[in-house]
Amino acid sequence: MASNPRSGGSKKGPTKGSGGKNKRGLRGKGPTPKAEDRVYHKAYKAAQQRKSSNASAQAKRKKKELGPNMVAGRNSVLEALREGVPATAMYVSGRIDSDDRVRESITLATQRGISMLEASKPDLDRLTDDAIHQGIALQVPPYDYADPFDLLEYAADRAETPLLVALDGITDPRNLGAIVRSTAAFGGHGVIIPERRAASMTAAAWKTSAGAASRIRVAQVVNLARAIDELKKQNVFVVGLDMDGDVDLPELTFTRDPLCIVVGSEGKGLSRLISEKCDQIVSIPIAAATESLNAGIAAAVSLYEVARARRP
Repeated sequence: MASNPRSGGSKKGPTKGSGGKNKRGLRGKGPTPKAEDRVYHKAYKAAQQRKSSNASAQAKRKKKELGPNMVAGRNSVLEALREGVPATAMYVSGRIDSDDRVRESITLATQRGISMLEASKPDLDRLTDDAIHQGIALQVPPYDYADPFDLLEYAADRAETPLLVALDGITDPRNLGAIVRSTAAFGGHGVIIPERRAASMTAAAWKTSAGAASRIRVAQVVNLARAIDELKKQNVFVVGLDMDGDVDLPELTFTRDPLCIVVGSEGKGLSRLISEKCDQIVSIPIAAATESLNAGIAAAVSLYEVARARRP
């Protein structure tokens, strides 16, 4: 008898199923994880190295912000000394090719009693973080910030109505320096800046202030919104500058009261939170063809208008 081709394992027809018992095994496992999220993948190691490198860079930047600030280069050092930027030491290369700038820098440093130290090129490279130093660098100590209440006390000691400027996210130290200069020029009593994501009193800010930073104190606060709340509790009116203000600057009625003018960042202006904290939003009338004013100029115009209105 011939063998049956349908016998044994070659049985034709539907095979027996699992009855749903293996349903879990048939489910999809979701999208494939990214390479950098898989611990066994080389991309994971590279991602961890990048994170570590970024953390180290942030720590280094923070340390640099808290430590001395170095001014490098012959023109920069000379300008800083001429403008009275505070300095603790001047580093000069032993093999420097002296010119008029170097000689005047040495003379000014000697007159001010600034320590002069000889340094090799590798030392100057390290001190200035590889900046173009041209054989000379100036060490500027960390700025000694005031408290906002110190600024109010300064006004009280002078028997004057407080006039302060607060900066909401100004990141250019030259703008900060220019605003400090304008504050001094128009009878202001101090400038308030936030601690994070904002320009601080570096050598660049000192230099732009043209010496005004030695007469006008700058206060640094952790939380600008909270500092504004505290000022308002001291009966200080807070006005913010914005293109879409409630009133034009000449119509401001708080000019003779204790006043704090808040200037927004160079690109975004006032933040929403700070804007809501202000007692009034003020705009500066300008020609329609002009889009906006630089933060430093806007502060100067506002300070001038307040000073004008306060004249007897």
